[in-house]
Amino acid sequence: MTQRKDMYRAALQREQDVAEPRSAKVTTLHTRYLRVTIEVDPDLRRDLSRWVNLPVSALVLVGATVLRSLTDAASGVSGR
Repeated sequence: MTQRKDMYRAALQREQDVAEPRSAKVTTLHTRYLRVTIEVDPDLRRDLSRWVNLPVSALVLVGATVLRSLTDAASGVSGR
């Protein structure tokens, strides 16, 4: 069991020695026996804003329409 742990730790150390340039944002989470690396594509922000732009614009338009209708209804009630 100890030999297996030592081999695992040695393999992890060998992986860390290799340095390659990365343009992506990398986050590594460590636990005792597990290492998880999360790599985020640098173009994600542009893609995300492109995907979200239309639904958010639609929500803003609907919200403005609802508020306009409510204010018109409120002013019509108070004017009587």
